[in-house]
Amino acid sequence: MRFSIKRYIPNFITSLNLLSGCLSIVLAFEGYLLLAVYMIFLSALFDFFDGMTARLLKVYSEIGKQLDSLADVVSFGVAPSVIVFSMMKNIIYDSLYLPPLENLSFTAILFLISPFLIAVFSGIRLAKFNVDTRQNDSFIGLPSPANALFFVSLYIITLVSDNNLINHLIQNKVFLLVLILIFSLLLIAEFPMFSLKFKNLGLRGNKIRFIFIGLSAVLLILLQSIAVPIIIIFYILLSAINNWIYNLD
Repeated sequence: MRFSIKRYIPNFITSLNLLSGCLSIVLAFEGYLLLAVYMIFLSALFDFFDGMTARLLKVYSEIGKQLDSLADVVSFGVAPSVIVFSMMKNIIYDSLYLPPLENLSFTAILFLISPFLIAVFSGIRLAKFNVDTRQNDSFIGLPSPANALFFVSLYIITLVSDNNLINHLIQNKVFLLVLILIFSLLLIAEFPMFSLKFKNLGLRGNKIRFIFIGLSAVLLILLQSIAVPIIIIFYILLSAINNWIYNLD
């Protein structure tokens, strides 16, 4: 059998996704939260290109599918959980370090554990994806990369935004907990969401994708990094509108 290196290119890119996720976790625990966030954005880039490369080279494999999900659990489940955990620590104790364990209240422990729901529900979502034959051209539930980017971009907003109301909300432990609960449920919800997989570049069948990409580009130009969570919310709303129009038809 002839050896072909192109078979391994998508898996190599997926491995870079996993590596970036691991580095994000280490950086977050060491207190370099901004670098940890950048690593997740890098993971998302690799996650986009591994699928695109597999489609272009026509080298799909079951191992590649499983490796992709395993990498995503780390990069878009565990890594963002650790970042949000660090944010929660800073909110409660105004520090990136925990006090002695005996000084932790039961309520504080619940708040500190809550960010890891992102990892748990991302794992469930990815396991469902691997066995759900309905998700070839679209998604059922919020994709884990979108969920991860939503949460880690909140940290960037606290650094660059001068809007006191927004900063106060993001740095409120109850508000952050509510977001975690809502988005964790969205990960496993029976809620169809469109994907960005283009079978062709024609307008037919791709209208919603072109609308989303166009408006997202405008938001990124106008708002830069602050636009990321808005784009994710816009994606959810646009999916809901698309579902409503589809049901009308």
